[in-house]
Amino acid sequence: MPDIIINGPVGRLEGRYQHSKDPSAPIALILHPHPQYGGTMNNKVVYTLFHTFARLGFSTLRFNFRGVGRSQGTFNRGEGELSDAASALDWLQTYNPNARGCWIAGFSFGAWISMQLLMRRPEISGFISVAPPANLFDFTFLAPCPASGLIVHGNNDDVVPQEAVQKLVDKLKHQKDIHIQFKVADGANHFFADQMEQLAEIVTEYLTQRLQPEKQQPPPKKAAAGR
Repeated sequence: MPDIIINGPVGRLEGRYQHSKDPSAPIALILHPHPQYGGTMNNKVVYTLFHTFARLGFSTLRFNFRGVGRSQGTFNRGEGELSDAASALDWLQTYNPNARGCWIAGFSFGAWISMQLLMRRPEISGFISVAPPANLFDFTFLAPCPASGLIVHGNNDDVVPQEAVQKLVDKLKHQKDIHIQFKVADGANHFFADQMEQLAEIVTEYLTQRLQPEKQQPPPKKAAAGR
């Protein structure tokens, strides 16, 4: 698993990358939780998501937002972190021009950033959102949500109430041609302590179902320059 350096908007971004042997393998970008509360690309949920995607044959990237680890810059209230994520996706697409699918995944704050990137990049075909902080951040920009995906939440989460996430899911489910699967992880808190295996199983089951039709699809069109 090679360490990589990406040229970000305000300097280098530190990352870890797993390349698939399949030249047309789908790609996945994983985003970590809040930098000001100890969030890094080595967070256990992020690590689990990363290896779950890689195990299923994705070319997979996780990285540190600006100001975290060896990434340059300072925290920028989500605006800069969204730009970081866009740069990371650019890098991932450059090294995988024939990818037959493009996915985004995020945990907590990373889920919020990932959904914003989803709105800006039409080539993203699916998402995994773990413990999206629907009570702490505004998700009204998902109008409408442009892709189907999976939302996972722990029923013992004491940071984000399940009711707040359920409200978000209900809103997204009413959109035509968009299918949102909501899975509640039994016994999991916000950080999925001692529940990584359950999280991996939930994500693996969903991705396996979604990957079957995608194997027959041509590579997605990349967004125009200047996005």
